[in-house]
Amino acid sequence: MTPRRLRRDTATLWFEAPFVMALRIQQMQMTALTGKTQDAAEIHRMISEKVAASAESVIAVNMALWRNAFGNALRLMTGGKAPLSPGGTAIASAALRPYGKRVRSNARRLSRKPT
Repeated sequence: MTPRRLRRDTATLWFEAPFVMALRIQQMQMTALTGKTQDAAEIHRMISEKVAASAESVIAVNMALWRNAFGNALRLMTGGKAPLSPGGTAIASAALRPYGKRVRSNARRLSRKPT
């Protein structure tokens, strides 16, 4: 992944996350006023998505670290002249991808849902 794409994904997540939070808060306020039981399901979904995204992010970062370390080790063993790649962009991208995926799907789902 290019640094430009990483910056774009980070900026998109920066703006979409508060949007999703605002939609959820609005939905919870309306639910509290009307007395629907839908609120509890959304809170449970919110928590379970956060746990799943965190676990997926940790796994993705570890895989990116191992891929980078293996590539550098292979380059050193074969006598490669190129400098070792830090791979920071790939690792940061792997960390953000699970969160971005869930935030985008929640933004789509919550924005089309009538409140």
